[in-house]
Amino acid sequence: MGETVIRADDGTISVINVFTVEPERQQRLAEVLSEGAEKYIRHRPGCLSVNILPSNDGKRLIYFAQWRSKADIRAIMSAPDCQVYRDKAAELADPDAHAYTVFAVHHPEG
Repeated sequence: MGETVIRADDGTISVINVFTVEPERQQRLAEVLSEGAEKYIRHRPGCLSVNILPSNDGKRLIYFAQWRSKADIRAIMSAPDCQVYRDKAAELADPDAHAYTVFAVHHPEG
């Protein structure tokens, strides 16, 4: 798994899951998701990166994963070892996941 690179028109698919969480559960949610990413997700074919971003107010957490293809995402959705972590996360917070492609990336001049 490499570093996260966001580019338009590179064929990658991003899965962004925005969890709504009680502030006292946010740390545990981050730990559960990070453990699942470390043990299982990052080793799956097609996984490019997984990023876990807790909000500063403690009320949300974004799980941002990049994949090579939709087929890779479909395969991970049915993997039993990954389902365990998805279920643990859902016990801690309300997930809202969607797949995205990058339309545009803008950088400052320099």
